[in-house]
Amino acid sequence: MGAKNNVTEFVLFGLFESREMQHACFAVFFLFHVLTVLGNLLVIITINASKTLKSPMYFFLNHLSFADVCYPSATIPKMIADTFVEHKIISFNGCMTQLFSAHFFGGTEIFLLTAMAYDRYVAICRPLHYTAIMDHQKCGLLAGASWLAGFLHSILQTLLTVQLPFCGPNEIDNFFCDVHPLLKLACADTYMVGLIVVANSGMISLVSFFILLISYVIILLKLRNQSSEGRRKALSTCGSHIITVLLVLMPPMFMYIRPSTTLAADKLIILFNIVMPPLLNPLIYTLRNNEAKNAMRKLFSIKKSLGEK
Repeated sequence: MGAKNNVTEFVLFGLFESREMQHACFAVFFLFHVLTVLGNLLVIITINASKTLKSPMYFFLNHLSFADVCYPSATIPKMIADTFVEHKIISFNGCMTQLFSAHFFGGTEIFLLTAMAYDRYVAICRPLHYTAIMDHQKCGLLAGASWLAGFLHSILQTLLTVQLPFCGPNEIDNFFCDVHPLLKLACADTYMVGLIVVANSGMISLVSFFILLISYVIILLKLRNQSSEGRRKALSTCGSHIITVLLVLMPPMFMYIRPSTTLAADKLIILFNIVMPPLLNPLIYTLRNNEAKNAMRKLFSIKKSLGEK
């Protein structure tokens, strides 16, 4: 980074050039971010306070909700603050921290969804052995492995980028520091680095997608032999998971399974990926789940009775 790097800060273009659109962005994304944080914190509090939500599914959902608080928090507060300033500046170190954080929590989210798919597969395809297979130790290992894999994915992205020489233009046509726009600014041949990025980010999304697809095909085939009530309950749970998987995995597959280029639609697609799944996950996993809704009602009734006393 030292002598060959003349860039100490980057200029972010943001989402829109129009001041009116930027002010509209502030209102919309401030509301979205507050709802995302509150919604996921509510899920975390409910799971930890409830005596009934102790199954592996809620253990993983607890981790997913924490990742869903952190993932947008790596980029959205800075984007919201930037709507008030004309020159959106981020330091070199701040840029690399943002890059690391976004990929760490985003990657962890993908791995946690894969662990949750494995949990659903065991619950439906091997119900008699479920409690033996998905014990506390196995759940802890799967969650720990998800966080470790997210860290390794992110640290590789960051180390590849931080060692590149930046000596010329420092303007990023995006609302945060992502790997493709940074490779475009580097004063070096980034072809090999671009290929590693595709292998790292793109293949993680693609492989996870195919693992999840295969697991759900097996689950659906298995469900044919179950009662209509068992099928309905299993499909309800799996339906929530499939919606989340599509929301989380489709944008990264579009973004990273291609050569290191930037397209006009990129920042809107990655914005959708950062904002929508963390915002919708609490709704998807609780509004479609009577067990979680009952636990929330109980939590609020206890707080209400304590308040009255």
